[in-house]
Amino acid sequence: MKIIVVRHCKAEGQGRNAALTAEGKNQAIHLVSFLEKYQFDAVFSSPFLRTIETIKPFADDKNYNIQLDERLTERILSNKDDPNWMTNLKRTYIEEHLKFPGGESTFEAKERIRSFLNDLESQSYRNVLIVTHGNLMSLMISLFETSFGFNEWKLLSNPDVYLIEPSKSIVSKLWVP
Repeated sequence: MKIIVVRHCKAEGQGRNAALTAEGKNQAIHLVSFLEKYQFDAVFSSPFLRTIETIKPFADDKNYNIQLDERLTERILSNKDDPNWMTNLKRTYIEEHLKFPGGESTFEAKERIRSFLNDLESQSYRNVLIVTHGNLMSLMISLFETSFGFNEWKLLSNPDVYLIEPSKSIVSKLWVP
């Protein structure tokens, strides 16, 4: 199986219903031509508005049904405001079981991703498109490229696109901003 994973385009915020910015909507249109060389057995997205808006132009243009899956939602670090959120996020890449109030540990998020990927594998898909969020995308990549961590997460762009070949543990960056 080959997976193309997309981080959503530029959005107005982090909330579940945060829409794409005007720039983000233009980026989503650009993704149509970027992705058109690929054929997919299925297209999956986080149910957050910004991920759906990211892939909708492509799905509409190529007549793909977007399948929403809660396991692709962004990881919540904490449900409390944290002025040290960046430092604490960095810690979670090292201390995988570290969990803040109302949040999800790196370990828990990776288990969620593994569950999703195992379901894909059981369906015998050959080529899958996944649209998700930066932190979850970085954790998905780290399942196959263990050196992918906090610093690599910081370098992700909106949007960003990677190819993952799970059977070979190969990860390749496709998007060049």
